[in-house]
Amino acid sequence: MAGKILIADQIATHRIMLKAKLSGARYDVALASDGRGALECAIRERPELILIDQALPDMTGVDLCRRIKTDPLLSEIPVIFLHQAQDIAQRLAALRAGADVCLSKPYDEILLLARLRSLLRARSTDAEMRLRESTFRDLGFAEGPTTFAAPSRIGLIAPTRAQASVWKQALGRHLPANYLTVLDRSEALSLATEAQSPFDALIISADLSRRDEGLRLMAELRARAGSKAAVICIAAEDAARETAVMALDLGADDVLPADMSARETTEDITLRLRRHLARKRRLDQSRKNLTEGLRLATIDPLTGLYNRRYAMPQLERIAEHARRSSKEFAVMLLDLDRFKKINDTYGHAVGDMVLTEVARRLSTVLGGNDLLARIGGEEFLIALPDCPAREARLAADLLCRVINERPFQRADGSALHVTISIGLVLGDNRLHSIDHLVEAADQAMMMSKHNGRNQVQVYHCPSAA
Repeated sequence: MAGKILIADQIATHRIMLKAKLSGARYDVALASDGRGALECAIRERPELILIDQALPDMTGVDLCRRIKTDPLLSEIPVIFLHQAQDIAQRLAALRAGADVCLSKPYDEILLLARLRSLLRARSTDAEMRLRESTFRDLGFAEGPTTFAAPSRIGLIAPTRAQASVWKQALGRHLPANYLTVLDRSEALSLATEAQSPFDALIISADLSRRDEGLRLMAELRARAGSKAAVICIAAEDAARETAVMALDLGADDVLPADMSARETTEDITLRLRRHLARKRRLDQSRKNLTEGLRLATIDPLTGLYNRRYAMPQLERIAEHARRSSKEFAVMLLDLDRFKKINDTYGHAVGDMVLTEVARRLSTVLGGNDLLARIGGEEFLIALPDCPAREARLAADLLCRVINERPFQRADGSALHVTISIGLVLGDNRLHSIDHLVEAADQAMMMSKHNGRNQVQVYHCPSAA
């Protein structure tokens, strides 16, 4: 089955007919004849979506919607509210109560199913994001701070700038704090090529210079980095059922009326926009938390360098590239000389300062394609892709000089002399395993220590048989 759907309607024939239509589309359907039964069923069954009729025997459909959306256990479940065609007051009340979609009766079956698919896709995305965040929390990564919600910027794209300006004036009755900007197709595509589009939402007319051109524009925007996460709503004529269904199935967040002149219509639209924008802010924050969690999972918090968890897979990729391209590369292990004495003599705060400054100095020498990681207390790993032996040795000597030529300044102004020992191993397409490479570099580094420290020793990896 595609998912469980709960129908709350007091009229048995309505419930049975709607169940037959949804069962035919392979949905698992549960039925409730009143609000109390719907709440009990929702808590017990945890449906993927709830359909609520406006009239119930023990409470109004609006009351049931409000109770669902304020219940922590049920609030994430999408709600479709069914109301009489001319009952605008009930429609607006349901939207204010948290309904995700309002459909007038008699509803169009094909459009209803398109709405169902759209809401269930969004619910699946939300659930997946929550699962990832929960996994990161279980691993010990805290959620990032919630940022201040700046006013949302909304772009308006109509067949003419004059019509888009009419939309702007109408929506401005209810969105005084938000930015409403008239755009044309070219401007929208240009902005979408930026890493971060300035628009949180776009309202696009289904028909621009040609019929359904707005749908093609939406598909273009969904494929571009700057606008793929934006809320995109298609404005279509009420009678354009096929256009509405196609828009929802192509990824529109909503289908809005093209005629926005009536005050009730603009209030309806702005309530829906606010809901979509609130969801976008939640998803944006979740993505930001996940990105920060991934960064923290691979970064050494003291030095800001990559850690061992990140470095070893990257070293494997560098080695694999060398195998395919038949080019050499270099691996170094660097260890601070007599670091324990620094900690014992001056304290761990000075030791941390030394590690941080070493990381900074090493970073200034290496290029953007080179790998630099702190893999132990005072041990660093460096990999230089596409690097022949002579260049690798010159780089290693330079790293030694960068550390030992200039004293490290303590907080009290006194100078501290620091040196490093480096073990260098040169690899080519005949390499052994990564573990063998790191072990060889470690042996070379120990040779540096044994021979007096503050120097580079090279270990040539033997050829495979």
